[in-house]
Amino acid sequence: MKTLFAAVSLTLLAGCSVVGKSDVENAPYTLLQADSEQAIELRNYESMILVSTSMPNDGQNSAFRKLFKYITGANEGNTEIAMTAPVLMNDKSSEKQGAEIAMTAPVFMQNTSEKPIMSFVMPKDFTLATTPKPTNDDVWVTEVKNYKVAAIQFSGTLSDNNVQEHTKILESWIADKGLVAAGQAVEAGYNGPLTLPMFRRNEVMIEVQ
Repeated sequence: MKTLFAAVSLTLLAGCSVVGKSDVENAPYTLLQADSEQAIELRNYESMILVSTSMPNDGQNSAFRKLFKYITGANEGNTEIAMTAPVLMNDKSSEKQGAEIAMTAPVFMQNTSEKPIMSFVMPKDFTLATTPKPTNDDVWVTEVKNYKVAAIQFSGTLSDNNVQEHTKILESWIADKGLVAAGQAVEAGYNGPLTLPMFRRNEVMIEVQ
């Protein structure tokens, strides 16, 4: 799904400990099939509300900052929404302009798209109608429905070698199950930078038909 996602698990997931424990809400999905031996799941995300921005070639930090500011108040929300995880930001000049929005994991990254897009998943009780409108024109809100993916989980880092290795395993699994890939590989990170690599939860997801 080309409009989906690109992202990095930076300080936004700072609620994670060094051993991977996190209070950050995970995006809910229906488990369709599981292969515990290869740590692969076939899932269906019934609905996800995404807040997104383009990710320039000069790095991911500027896109991350735009989305971070959105969830910490750069929106047109009229009510305060409690944060569900501690989130740290060093930009003291940022002003809260509206509702504070909780972070949801995972954070996604797609490096193969011609126009990479970074996206955060909104909490499960948000709808397209109730999600506050961004005050930055470079940030937009969309909804993804019935997003069916095969996902492989692994520890360590989201290095190119790790991602390529697990993408190949996942592609082979998809073919063996008679499924058809319908999108590019998407990287997903669940932990903050303080989490030791051995305790991190990383995933590669591929949309399937």
